[in-house]
Amino acid sequence: MNTDYYLKIEKSTAHRAIRDELSSMVLNDTSLLPELIATALNISDKNHHKACWISELVFEEKIEWLKEYLNVFCNTLPNFTSDSAIRSISKICLFAVQEHQKSKSGFLNGKHIRQITESCFDWLINPEGKVANKAYAMRTLFLIGKKEDWIYPELEYILPQGFPLHTAAYKAAAKDILKQIEKAKKR
Repeated sequence: MNTDYYLKIEKSTAHRAIRDELSSMVLNDTSLLPELIATALNISDKNHHKACWISELVFEEKIEWLKEYLNVFCNTLPNFTSDSAIRSISKICLFAVQEHQKSKSGFLNGKHIRQITESCFDWLINPEGKVANKAYAMRTLFLIGKKEDWIYPELEYILPQGFPLHTAAYKAAAKDILKQIEKAKKR
């Protein structure tokens, strides 16, 4: 790809102002969305992580725009290896599950939910994974667990195992999820 928008992605940095500018371009011109998604989901593209950062901001505003790309998005989830990309992708998964739960007609299908669940567990148990990725994964799994009764026992088993291995940020997120699971069980 050598379009003007791709070149802007290529030259972008992680600075919020730049990500805001590039996501605003898509929000104001949806014809750029297919190119953004194609770049983000092409893990062999050296700039895919940058496109993931921008996609996160777009889908935070307009998660419904992901609907027509859900199959390719979910099929690509297990292929992400860059922690920088996974952070944004895991957050998009959280947005998608939140949308699914509030949507009357359902945003995700059963296959999408399984794919997101599997990827979130993979990110959560990856000993090399970053804490932010794990935090988004556990929050996503908590929401999915409201409908899938086997998830909470798995989280109750996995999350405490990470306490000696991770930072205070992981512990705080995990304790919050464990507390929410306890409240949910009492209902």
